[in-house]
Amino acid sequence: MTKKENRNDKTPVAGGESERFLQMYGRMVAIRLFEEQVNDLYTRALMPGLAHLYIGEEAIAVGICSALRADDYITSTHRGHGHCLAKGASPDRMFAELLGKKAGYCRGKGGSMHIADPETGNLGANAIVAGSTGIATGAAFSAKRLGNGRVSVCFFGEGALGQGVLYETMNLAQLWKLPVIYVCENNTYNEYTHYSETTAGDILARPKAFGIHADSTDGQDVRAVYSAAKNVVERARNGGGPSFLLCNTYRYRGHHVGDVNREYYRSKQEEQEWMSERDPIKMLGEWLVAENHASADRLESIEAETKSTIDEAVKFAIAAPYPDPDEVHQDVYA
Repeated sequence: MTKKENRNDKTPVAGGESERFLQMYGRMVAIRLFEEQVNDLYTRALMPGLAHLYIGEEAIAVGICSALRADDYITSTHRGHGHCLAKGASPDRMFAELLGKKAGYCRGKGGSMHIADPETGNLGANAIVAGSTGIATGAAFSAKRLGNGRVSVCFFGEGALGQGVLYETMNLAQLWKLPVIYVCENNTYNEYTHYSETTAGDILARPKAFGIHADSTDGQDVRAVYSAAKNVVERARNGGGPSFLLCNTYRYRGHHVGDVNREYYRSKQEEQEWMSERDPIKMLGEWLVAENHASADRLESIEAETKSTIDEAVKFAIAAPYPDPDEVHQDVYA
């Protein structure tokens, strides 16, 4: 098999594009290390409340957000740390928010599931399943009326397919040809139930019923995600209307950080197969080295630098002060 035949990629890399995928590698590593630290903070009782880890799904957030402009919008989910970081959030302020500190993005009042950063176009995570669909669609409506060329991306899990608000917003988005992309992260399980037991029929048939452009991609392959994202983002920006992108993926950890013993709803063998054979970071790293876009030493250097950044971010958050009790009513909206 020749080198070209062995590539098997959907987004050919040449010249400066090598650096683009090295940046994606670094972002995926940052998300992975961030989430591992979140789990550590929880187990050490330093973080109030729960968190839902994005480990295993890094390629989707990074692939999608790499195709966006800095001023494009995203909305996130309860499993949203990866989306926030991929869109440009700073790890130190992220950790500060998780620990309830004043330096956090929401001054410590949002916590893990309600981080927002309008400066990077992040309109917020949402603890309600499908809760951000209206926000993302509204942002797309605003962008079209203002004519600013912005695109809105709505991330949600496959559990949102059982929520009526998703279909209401997709209906309006198609009627009004809004520049919004609905990204379904099918990580296989609705909390503790395989999605096949809760979701009838063909997932892509649902948006297609509204006439919405729909496609699927391998959510473990960041190159495939990026390629698909570029197509639908360009389509939306040029007035083509909404799109639906199904990204098939897998969460390595439990539904939340407290979901440790998962054998009652999925096997250890299944988890190990995904982690050993379909890990998004490993897959991209191996491709970069095999295609001579980076050396193993370069990847190790990226990992070391990223680990240092994440470690410093944790130290910053732990040392940061809590907000003054007098601020309890500030920046709170109903």
